[in-house]
Amino acid sequence: MKKFLFVCLFLIGLGWALSNFSGLANKGVYDSIVLDFREDIGVTKIVDQIRTISDEYQVTPRLNSEFSLSDNVYIVKGDRQLLKNLRSSLGKYTEYIEPNYVYSKDAIIFESGDDVPNDPMYGKQWNLRSINVESAWNETKGDGITVAVIDTGVSKVPDLQKTKFVAGYDFVNDRTSATDDNGHGTHVAGTIAQATNNNYGVAGIAYEASIMPLKVLAASGGGTVSDIAESIKFAADNGADVINMSLGGGGESQIMKEAINYAHNKGVVVIAAAGNANQNSASYPARYPHVVGVSATDPAGEKAPYSNFGAGVDISAPGGSTKGQNEAGGILQETINPENGKSVFASFQGTSMASPHVAGVAALIKASGIEDPEEITNILKKSARTVKEDPLNHFGAGQLDAAAAVKLAIKGQITFRDFFRWLYDNGYLNPGFWLDGGAVALLPKLAMVLGSYILAWLLRNYFPFSWSFPLHTGLVAGSSGLFFLRGFYVFDLPQWPMRVMGSSVPELGGAIQGSGILNPIFASVLIPALLIVFLLGNQQWKWVAIGTTIGVASCLIVSAVIDPAVWGLGAGIPAQIFLVLNALLCLGLARLAIRTEERLT
Repeated sequence: MKKFLFVCLFLIGLGWALSNFSGLANKGVYDSIVLDFREDIGVTKIVDQIRTISDEYQVTPRLNSEFSLSDNVYIVKGDRQLLKNLRSSLGKYTEYIEPNYVYSKDAIIFESGDDVPNDPMYGKQWNLRSINVESAWNETKGDGITVAVIDTGVSKVPDLQKTKFVAGYDFVNDRTSATDDNGHGTHVAGTIAQATNNNYGVAGIAYEASIMPLKVLAASGGGTVSDIAESIKFAADNGADVINMSLGGGGESQIMKEAINYAHNKGVVVIAAAGNANQNSASYPARYPHVVGVSATDPAGEKAPYSNFGAGVDISAPGGSTKGQNEAGGILQETINPENGKSVFASFQGTSMASPHVAGVAALIKASGIEDPEEITNILKKSARTVKEDPLNHFGAGQLDAAAAVKLAIKGQITFRDFFRWLYDNGYLNPGFWLDGGAVALLPKLAMVLGSYILAWLLRNYFPFSWSFPLHTGLVAGSSGLFFLRGFYVFDLPQWPMRVMGSSVPELGGAIQGSGILNPIFASVLIPALLIVFLLGNQQWKWVAIGTTIGVASCLIVSAVIDPAVWGLGAGIPAQIFLVLNALLCLGLARLAIRTEERLT
């Protein structure tokens, strides 16, 4: 009994250590919480829970915007303690409860002086020439494409007067007019589609494309993931072809990830800035799957000193460098002066400036006839100018080349050999997977496998049996499944078969949907009990059943510590009690089966 207790405590301690270790990479700033209520519980139950929260915590959840009602997404002011309390009490009523992280713009402003001439200033746009945009314009200028600028809003300064606009929305102030009160979003929109060949100011990359202004960042430059997520869905639902997000922050968000997947599935290419912290990983949302993360280069083509690099960086583009207060090294566009709202030509630097370069070229590619967002992403990467010496992934696939991208799009030279490049860009073959926390994500699985063998060894001390292949098979199937398969992708084929094979028995209930919430039927003693009943009489398969039962016990113990999320029980103490109790029942069942085997022999 003491040994059993020791092993359980060991697994719990290991799980606790892993949960804290993996959490180090997910720090972010927030002062509100996202509540995504389940659609099947009904309006009355949601209203009851909102009233309960208001009475118990003196804060009242509210719909994030007029677009939140169909998804039941509510926002409530709160801190980490309230987040923990709500997860414990509301888990069974929600799809998820998570921090409403604050993301911010990724630009550093350096305004030009009052002596800026009013004549055309294209000669100062070194950045457009560095991506060979002039040759790309011989083929397309982006006509018919809509680019959503998710930012501080966009104001129609003189050099945007001839640019085409479609209806947007202000998610900060909940109104249809998404004008800019910061200057950041207008500058970004200018790089994408500033009016060109109009004898005024500067040029834009896809200057015949349309801009959809979506304001999610306040005048201060900050905004919440809930607003950003809703703007992504708005863009996808209202005809956007490309989304640019020159913003970012710490903290992974489920609501953001779901919105990005939603847009991707509707054929939208999503581009985001890598961040300006000069750190070895891109910020969110650039790090999400289905997002092209963009790092910044300076006028010399080197990594800009502020730019993030490493995991999450897919490609690099001009972001500028105004080091030494040299405005010529920045990205020049017309924007507004936030102090008086008047137009001004200003040089900014940042990955915020690099991202719209890629968004503009993505618009040119789509205007060339390429529809699929994955194919557009592949063209961006394949056409990029490669950098031979790039051990820290400063540049991703390389440096953006508009002319090569459009040429490749028109020729349609995406062939089977891209499959091998694609394999490198996805899953375990990509070093970015490991740099981006992939190894940390595998540690709980390794703990489950290790725990299953420790428990089997412990039972073997009391009830001797031989190690056999069927037993090993059961231990792995019950504890982790072939978890490494989750990092492999079969080109253009569904991923759910890999998720099923890469799941343990307790995880099978959500494997097809890709849900991380455990189904209480699979995450219990029920499946092992059925296996024991039906297979105990078979000389070989009975050991598969016994091994699976032990493996399930290990999986449930580790899950109870790292991620005790069970459908209907939430992610708090009730779920932990359920998992630990069923783990003990599994151990008792395995013990009983082994003893029965002894009697039979």
